[in-house]
Amino acid sequence: MSSIALAAQRYLSEEQNNRDMGCEVWESLRNEAFRVVANERALRGFINTAVLAHDDFSSALSALLARKLGGPHISSERLEDLVRTATTDDPELIKSGIADLMAALTRDPAADSYLTPFLYYKGFHALQWHRISHWLWNRRRREVAHFLQNRVSEVFAVDIHPAVPIGRGVFIDHATGVVIGETAVVGDDVSILQGVTLGGTGKQHGDRHPKVGDGVLLSVGAKVLGNIKIGRRAKIGAGSVVLKDVPECATVAGIPARIVGWCSDAAMVPGLSMDQSLPEPDYHI
Repeated sequence: MSSIALAAQRYLSEEQNNRDMGCEVWESLRNEAFRVVANERALRGFINTAVLAHDDFSSALSALLARKLGGPHISSERLEDLVRTATTDDPELIKSGIADLMAALTRDPAADSYLTPFLYYKGFHALQWHRISHWLWNRRRREVAHFLQNRVSEVFAVDIHPAVPIGRGVFIDHATGVVIGETAVVGDDVSILQGVTLGGTGKQHGDRHPKVGDGVLLSVGAKVLGNIKIGRRAKIGAGSVVLKDVPECATVAGIPARIVGWCSDAAMVPGLSMDQSLPEPDYHI
């Protein structure tokens, strides 16, 4: 079989897997929604509007995001049309949203079903709106992108510049106080906890923000500053201030951060394990 045929086969297989996964997630969402409707009369209208009135994940997500952000300046109806236009133009937006929802369920022990993060996790909502803003930014609709960035900051307390590319399977836990600057990059399977900043070190222009590799864990309150690289599968300790490159698989902590450990094995991915603990120090106070 030719290399072109093999590539096409792999592409079709991946597309089928994506479709199957999307159907599985949507079926789980609906089943959980039916359970809630049966048990909680007070939530029936809300659950019907959010999930059961829709035919697929894309439709439900578009409507939910629009209701979260709609206001006097742009109505929910207009925002829903915007999300539908974006997701129709770029189906990767929905694939990424499904991957993000799966990340929330698998990495947060408080998430008891897909329905909980879908309906209630503002980190998930803020990230999906950022993906729409980034789509607008890349199509040079930058005033609308900035407007959405501002609304997301007001509503969810998350401030991500629309220019920032963010990979799939990203989990923003709790989300309050997360700030990501214009020239930052975030890879796949990254987990970001509350109070994290990916910022600059001053008022200079140009490329000035961190580049975060796949599988990184950015623990509570971590501040990563400057045009530095955080290598794949690195762990940034809670409350750390990182001002220099972090090697792949390293654990860093402190102010300023220094290396305090390394991945214990080749399969360790801090962004997936969510383990914020640090190695025992080689000294005692």
